[in-house]
Amino acid sequence: MIKTIGKIGNSQGVTFDSALMELAHLKVGDNVNVEVHDGGTITLTPVRARPSKAEISRVIRATMKDYARTMKRLA
Repeated sequence: MIKTIGKIGNSQGVTFDSALMELAHLKVGDNVNVEVHDGGTITLTPVRARPSKAEISRVIRATMKDYARTMKRLA
């Protein structure tokens, strides 16, 4: 996909249309990590919060409770 760098206020930038935002699972206000590589390649990587250990444990316990009967039959 080719984009053109344009003037945005006193800065320059690239505008992402809604289709690109949807494909990248981004929304206004999301943080992205910007890296410039040798040769001038630029990558943008979404910064996503990772679930805490407590949240992971909660989901596992809820799943085990919801599927206890199935888990017993599989054991």
